[in-house]
Amino acid sequence: MSTTPRRVDNPDASSWHRLDPNDLIRGQHRVGDFDLTLCTDGPFLLDGGAMFGVVPKTLWSKRTPADEQNRILLGANTAVLRDGKSLLLIETGLGNKQPETMRAILDNRERLPASLAAAGIRPQEVTHVLNTHLHFDHCGWNTTLGPGGRITPTFPNARYFAHLGEVQHAHRQLDRDRVSYLSANYDPLIASGQMILLDPLGSSARDVVLESSSGPLRALVQTSNEILPGISVELLPGHTAHMLGVHIQSGNAHACFVGDLIPTSAHLDPTWCMSYDLDPLRVIEERKRLYRRAIPEGWLLIFPHDHDTPAARITLNEKGKPIVAAAS
Repeated sequence: MSTTPRRVDNPDASSWHRLDPNDLIRGQHRVGDFDLTLCTDGPFLLDGGAMFGVVPKTLWSKRTPADEQNRILLGANTAVLRDGKSLLLIETGLGNKQPETMRAILDNRERLPASLAAAGIRPQEVTHVLNTHLHFDHCGWNTTLGPGGRITPTFPNARYFAHLGEVQHAHRQLDRDRVSYLSANYDPLIASGQMILLDPLGSSARDVVLESSSGPLRALVQTSNEILPGISVELLPGHTAHMLGVHIQSGNAHACFVGDLIPTSAHLDPTWCMSYDLDPLRVIEERKRLYRRAIPEGWLLIFPHDHDTPAARITLNEKGKPIVAAAS
């Protein structure tokens, strides 16, 4: 077993909190009327070069050291939002359907069920599940692999949401990114009617027929960008063409789950893109557009893959670069 690398604190935010890497609850915040709990499917390891694309290792390794296999420590964060009436999850981690070869590479821990239990949440209580996109590390616990290969919804009473275009792209199984999509994470939910597909630019709600490897699937499409009062989605394309950001707004408070637009706090520099990004130039523009709103308005940004700093407010340093603001 290799030595697990540890994140290095942002030198511009030395007072930022430090967490025990084994904590099942990664953070808690109040966003207006919403209680926000940051749960985890556990840390996992991924190639650092892939996570930072064209950025030289001499630069990114100062923030995120790698192990002897060039892997860096990442998180699989799930945002849990409660307002006393609804219980919504944003993302569901890697799940338990990875083949053994992939588990050995990722060293993933399958902790989300235990993390939710630590937060006092039973799967039956979840009312809504929202996926920013459908890569396996964001929707793995949408469903559970049981004995005999049976696939069942992990949250039997929840409505699931994902973008229509994301599902259509996943079904195309393109050479560039088909390894990122595992149909068992979403097709059974579409087939049963439990997953609603979002098309915020569409003209009206409608049914669509999708072509999948298992045959045609009929799905309900929602054109409103509102999931619940105070929770809405916005297209943040670049990582994938139809990736969603999730806004949580209540009173004067505003948080945003940014998806893989900014996977960790080490990716705040607009040009520090991943090799996994399908359109890195669009990622740069979307990050800049987000910062023009998030920084002056003091948004809490939630990062999907930062195990040590899962959420933070952002400021600009003396060079005008976005950095994590020191915790108050």
